[in-house]
Amino acid sequence: MTQDGRLVRGERTRSAVLEQALLLATVSGLDGLSLSQVADALGVSKSGLFAHWRSKEALQLAVVDQARAQWTERVIRPAMTAPPGVRRLWAVHDSRLAFYEAGVLPGGCFFANAHFEFNARPGVIRDRLAAELTDWMTFLTGLAAEAVTLGELPAGADPGQLAYQTEALGVCAVMQSPVLGTETTCRQARRSLLEHLRAIATDPTILPEPS
Repeated sequence: MTQDGRLVRGERTRSAVLEQALLLATVSGLDGLSLSQVADALGVSKSGLFAHWRSKEALQLAVVDQARAQWTERVIRPAMTAPPGVRRLWAVHDSRLAFYEAGVLPGGCFFANAHFEFNARPGVIRDRLAAELTDWMTFLTGLAAEAVTLGELPAGADPGQLAYQTEALGVCAVMQSPVLGTETTCRQARRSLLEHLRAIATDPTILPEPS
């Protein structure tokens, strides 16, 4: 096999491992993740994984990267096709809930679970998760601020508060879904934000009707 062939094979192995590790992390927790656990799930040798990650912490950080890439592809990218402004803010919320409804991750939401897991554990993993949350909230705040700038939301609207409300509804929906059902919680989360945005939008007709 050529050097290029080995590199391609190695990258495929790495991607497969990270996909499996992300699934496992939403069930067993990011701290419960280990090279042995991933190797057993994939039916490969643990020693083969050390070529990619020399420590549990390195694997955990790589899983955070994988989760961010998945979030970008499944939640952010589809929503960015919506027109800028209040419709894009709504689209991100709707896309996020659709991601949960699709059942892609058995544990619901990697980031919500990981934040609860590591909130009281100072260290590299917590710092990285905090950075991810800061980036996400900055993104949501930016979408809301853009809607204000475009005149689709009133000048007095607080972009940070809208970002907080949007995030709170998303987290509440996914955390309550195992008990109340994903269909119920996502429907309520959609309706709550949509009704609020329509109530404050300068032209509520550009947003869909609540269902």
